[in-house]
Amino acid sequence: MYARILTGAIQGVEASCVEVEVDCLGGLGQISVVGLPDASIKEAQERVRSAIKSCSFLMPPGKRWVVNLAPCDTRKEGSAYDLPIAVGILVATGIMPPEYLNDLWLVGELSLSGALRAVTGVLPIALAAKASGARGIVVPEGNAAEAALVEGLTVYPVSHLMQVYAMGQNIDNGTIYSASGVDGLALLPAESDDHKDFSEVKGQMAAKRALEIAACGRHNVLMVGPPGTGKSMLAERLPGILPPLEYEEIIELTKLFSVAGLLTDRSTVVTNRPFRSPHHSASIAGLIGGGLSPRPGEISLSHLGVLFLDELTEFRRSQLENLRQPLESRKVMISRYGQTLTYPASFMLVAACNPCPCGYRGDTLRHCVCTSAQAERYWGKISGPLMDRIDLQVDVGRLSDAEIQGRANTDTNADEPSHRIKARVLKAVERQKQRFASLFPDKPFAFNGQVTHVDGNPMFKLEHIGERVMARAINRFGLSARSYGRVLKLARTIADLDGSRDILSPHLAEALKYRVAGAQSCY
Repeated sequence: MYARILTGAIQGVEASCVEVEVDCLGGLGQISVVGLPDASIKEAQERVRSAIKSCSFLMPPGKRWVVNLAPCDTRKEGSAYDLPIAVGILVATGIMPPEYLNDLWLVGELSLSGALRAVTGVLPIALAAKASGARGIVVPEGNAAEAALVEGLTVYPVSHLMQVYAMGQNIDNGTIYSASGVDGLALLPAESDDHKDFSEVKGQMAAKRALEIAACGRHNVLMVGPPGTGKSMLAERLPGILPPLEYEEIIELTKLFSVAGLLTDRSTVVTNRPFRSPHHSASIAGLIGGGLSPRPGEISLSHLGVLFLDELTEFRRSQLENLRQPLESRKVMISRYGQTLTYPASFMLVAACNPCPCGYRGDTLRHCVCTSAQAERYWGKISGPLMDRIDLQVDVGRLSDAEIQGRANTDTNADEPSHRIKARVLKAVERQKQRFASLFPDKPFAFNGQVTHVDGNPMFKLEHIGERVMARAINRFGLSARSYGRVLKLARTIADLDGSRDILSPHLAEALKYRVAGAQSCY
């Protein structure tokens, strides 16, 4: 007897429908799986056979089961095919009727006892099931909360193969997960919000101002300064002033982390913006993505959040050059085994480094012992095109004795907490959204730093004095066309923070200061 069960296959961070076709033939009692399965799927025959036996079902002797995973040109990986293969065999042997399972997708890993274990990538499979018009999805209990994030999809959580057998007799025997969509999100345990506070960082008002601007417009930042001046502390506190994730962004991030197998608790939803800080010894595959079994890299895991590269000049040049294309396109394409996978990579790049190998070039107290040649080689790892994509280049200088000891009270905002900075950021972001919606009602919202074109865009129109200032800056500092556009985007964000409808000369001057003065100090 022929059986057909539906499930899903992960490709990148998306999923597509897979038909598990099972036919019972004469032979030696083997289970043959075809359709580009990986090793974990080929091993499923032993898990499936033992699970069916543990449920006291008698598989006909002297029969061979052929399992075809269609379409056959799509590579299948993982243990999530155990449940659909087992159910397909039970249907093909006449033990289970197929009527109630025709419009359901099945996902799950079987233990030898027939119990179901949670698997990775359930959320994208659930989204694909909803898009295909499926009536519902059967998942392990540990994945039920994740699958229930999809609006309008009925989720049946099961813990054992016998529960699926009971559903095959009558669908009413199944239990429906009660909460779904936004309502289900409110019932789930969220990640702990342990963001550190900017008030803990002494001094460094210029760097704090730069990070506030970056948070408003999604601009890339480079902080340069001697050791111990607070560069890492500043970067770690940046997520605490970013706008909260919206529902669609939560779905997108949870889907990405589910595929990567990074949901430590299957009932946990990614509700905080990511902050990833890979070590400079990370491989290119670990940083960009890929590998023998392709997985998202650090730039994708920092999607919608912050990618912090500490000690930037310690990274190999090949690693840094691979960042250039994702910084522009906000996605990364990985080609492996005849397939091309696309991972999202819309991240804020925040980098920190010393001004020279010894760390004290330009320091007010300690003398630099590096030669000019050593400093040139040190900065030679960072190419001009990569520096061109960094909007804010900030000097993080040595603190004074009064700042270190907490005796500097001249600035009332020196110890400003993160929640006050975040309030200004949220107001500036709301101005961006209102302006973008009025100018481009048919386009999805993009932050100032993510807008793809500036020429002729009314968002970036300069006053007459600003145009003259910009012309002098282009001629004096040799700004490229990309640098010109990024200065305008940065000035637009500064104006939004200032509550100004137009980009005024002070906004443009501040943007040029971050763009030009920072670059000069670096080199």
